[in-house]
Amino acid sequence: MTRMAELVGYVAAVLTTMSFIPQVWRTWRTRDVSGISLGMYIVFATGVSLWLVYGLLANAWPIVTANAVTLALALAILAMKIRWGR
Repeated sequence: MTRMAELVGYVAAVLTTMSFIPQVWRTWRTRDVSGISLGMYIVFATGVSLWLVYGLLANAWPIVTANAVTLALALAILAMKIRWGR
């Protein structure tokens, strides 16, 4: 992989991963999980887990880094949904 391709991968990873931070923060602060779909986050976390495995197998560190952080954030939202959901 070229340096430029890797740089683009890292920038994309940072931007897409950062998009979850406001949701985690708001959910933590308000404990309002009414707008969060449990099914969607289960499927999403499973998909992100598979992307993480793919990145490890392909030795693609932008994919590994982004999906490891995204998985942690998605699991945090999922845990809050399970804990505070009705």
